Amino acid sequence: MSLYRTTGSTGTTTAMATDKDLVNDITINNPANDSISDIAFSPQQDFLFSVASWDNTVRIWDVQNGMTQGRAQYEHQAPVLTTRWSSDGTKIASGGCDNVVKIYDVASGQTQQIGSHDAPVKLLRFVQCGPSNQECIVTGSWDKTIKYWDMRQSQPISTVAMPERVYAMDSRQKLLVIGTAERHIIIVDLNNPGQIFRTSMSPLKWQTRTIACYIEGNGFAIGSIEGRCAIQYVDEQEQRKSGFSFKCHRQQQQATATTGTRASTESHVYPVNSIVFHPQYGTFATAGGDGSFHFWDKNQRHRLKGFPPMNSSIPVCNFNRNGSVFAYALSYDWHQGHMANRSDYPNVIRLHATTDDEVKEKKKR
Repeated sequence: MSLYRTTGSTGTTTAMATDKDLVNDITINNPANDSISDIAFSPQQDFLFSVASWDNTVRIWDVQNGMTQGRAQYEHQAPVLTTRWSSDGTKIASGGCDNVVKIYDVASGQTQQIGSHDAPVKLLRFVQCGPSNQECIVTGSWDKTIKYWDMRQSQPISTVAMPERVYAMDSRQKLLVIGTAERHIIIVDLNNPGQIFRTSMSPLKWQTRTIACYIEGNGFAIGSIEGRCAIQYVDEQEQRKSGFSFKCHRQQQQATATTGTRASTESHVYPVNSIVFHPQYGTFATAGGDGSFHFWDKNQRHRLKGFPPMNSSIPVCNFNRNGSVFAYALSYDWHQGHMANRSDYPNVIRLHATTDDEVKEKKKR
């Protein structure tokens, strides 16, 4: 059952956007030559971001006075699945189907391979580990491991076995959460990064697609292929009190009526491809295979604003460092396999300037 209200706490109808709300979005045409797999903003600059793509390339884009320009790019030997920036904004890390982890130095333009897995690298994050808060990179792979890397050496600091292939991963504060095949959810306390804190099963019935940690580091949201999202907390008592799940990224469509019968509606279910939390307000966005994105408030269990579906799936989205810009990709998300990938499918990134009305929590009166 969906626990998200269709009306706000004041009794007003949840705001639904129209196409007019998107006309001022900045469009980056052809930011990649194949499907876009990841978008990551610099933590030091508002309009500088990297894009990972299935065309084996990581590109760095900059937006100045409403104009976009490519700053740099570097290559992998196979599709790139993930990219992130170091906390000081000087380095970009990436991993992909060539099984390697690369570091790009923004100032010098030099690329270095720092590690590898035995299978594709699905995700990576820069994290601060242990009491000293040493910054390192954690990578999750289809080889059923996560590995921690010191950027100065080629051997991993630590390797931790996972119960299955890594499909989703995120980190905030000292919390690291991994979602694997067969719906396993693994929680790691980064004060003790080499040990698993807790393993459980996803409360959602179908494959995990994405995970995002709360900015407070006390919980996480899970998105699945069945168009559902689960709100989870690390503390079991808080989970019993505040945890829940809800339906999203589903479209009601009129079913074709047979002769002499009344037409009925049917629900088309799409995967939740990406979940990201606003870096200041703690609200969050979801984006899905139906080509729409929505802003939500988990504390009030309320949708802040929903946007109309576009003529393309949205494989990934992200906020910039202060949440003033919301980037989303219009690109094939592979949820229907190779046969559904058309030659005319768009590869576009749009930058949406957020307003407080869209992303700020609305207090109860």
